[in-house]
Amino acid sequence: MRRLVFLIALFWGLAACGGKPAPSEGNGPDPGPVTPFSTPYPYQTATPILTPTLIPPLTEIVLPTPTPFTYTVVAGDTLSGIAARFNVSLNDLVAANPGISPNALPVGTILNIPLSGDTSGEPTPTPVPLTILQARCWPTVEGGSWCFALVRNDYAETIENLSVQFTLLAGTGQEIGSQAAFGLLNILPAGRTMPVAAYFPAPVPVGAAPRARILTAIRLPADDARYLPIVLQNTLVSVDWAGRTARVTGQAASLTLDEQVNTLWILGVAYDAHGNVVGLRRWESSTPVAGGGSVPFDLTISSLGPPIDRVDLLVEARP
Repeated sequence: MRRLVFLIALFWGLAACGGKPAPSEGNGPDPGPVTPFSTPYPYQTATPILTPTLIPPLTEIVLPTPTPFTYTVVAGDTLSGIAARFNVSLNDLVAANPGISPNALPVGTILNIPLSGDTSGEPTPTPVPLTILQARCWPTVEGGSWCFALVRNDYAETIENLSVQFTLLAGTGQEIGSQAAFGLLNILPAGRTMPVAAYFPAPVPVGAAPRARILTAIRLPADDARYLPIVLQNTLVSVDWAGRTARVTGQAASLTLDEQVNTLWILGVAYDAHGNVVGLRRWESSTPVAGGGSVPFDLTISSLGPPIDRVDLLVEARP
């Protein structure tokens, strides 16, 4: 009899364990049965946002520090001839270079070229009138603007010390700012174009437009010996799929057999499909180039505006 009672009690205990459990405190309502093929609810996650690659506004272009205008004496020069060339009086030229004797002018002497009638401050010779093909600005991510003026040399002589005065105007015509900017190379060969760049810090209002005028430009005589002939060979331009950067490689070869190139600069200029300047970068050789020798170069240019369509190169070499 005891054994029968024990089996009945065991049966009811097992039935109670297999039944539907009561919800425990804090668990909420019964969720119901879940099968292996039930559709799970997805987690709510933030929709990813494509972040465009930002172009560093101040590191891609390295602008040179403006320097006073000087001239290095070459064989056959006279003070009166130099004064006439730079459109200054002989007295002003002598006053700007104390200690220089008009009767003894050694080759290699560096002369300061003054402003006509005024030997104080930074000298500014009368500029050669050059053609400005375009002037426009590209906004930066922090609210400033990079402005470019594309200058063409229509003369038979090389132009030296090119600089441009930029004036930034609001849509109402009000002047926002003005500054002088110098070319990244000291010379602009005949028939070539070179941009001059200026950066205007934030805030620059939407719709602001630049105005540009030639501030300085000097013609070089054909026998000027301060620059050496050099040629770029085997150049290869590779533009990335988005047109944001261009890599340029090649060789710079000296055409002078008996003189070493100690300073070598290569300027890469990037243009969009409409011919607008969108970026530039100057490469500088870290080693001299022996007479008749060559050196490899490798530079990368980033666009500050639309995609890059083509790249133009300019070169400068000095002993």
